[in-house]
Amino acid sequence: MTGKKLVAAGLCLVIGVQILAMLMPDRQFVLVVVGVAVAAALLALRWYLARASADERPSVRANDAEESLRRWLSRTETLISWSESTRADWDRHLRPMLARQFGIATGQKQSKNPDGFRATGRMLFGEELWAWVDPDNVARTDKHVPGPGRAALDEILKRLEQV
Repeated sequence: MTGKKLVAAGLCLVIGVQILAMLMPDRQFVLVVVGVAVAAALLALRWYLARASADERPSVRANDAEESLRRWLSRTETLISWSESTRADWDRHLRPMLARQFGIATGQKQSKNPDGFRATGRMLFGEELWAWVDPDNVARTDKHVPGPGRAALDEILKRLEQV
């Protein structure tokens, strides 16, 4: 029974008890009978709400944390597999993400100042690593050449973390 249904049932109980009490010839116990009916309805509602909050909240939080950790682990494994794959996978998946993170971390916008964007990238990563972050360095040929690997991704992420 939902909370709304329980409240409606309690209200109907109280009204029904009042009607029955008013129909009785001796009305000296009307107040007591209605008070007992209201107390019973309120106790039932309190019991329902306490049970519902105890059952639902902890399991939802545990499942959210578990699901979040599972998504993070899956995303990390995917990033690592792309880093150890071909240059085409690196260009398609990792380069845009790394360039976006670089822009956010440094505050540089490629569209506003392309020369400053590239100069900051070379200073932060060096020529060798910047070649794998630079969004303008996407290969049109040699797509089946191996990417730089996990070590390069790790070094790029460490340098981004230091900014």
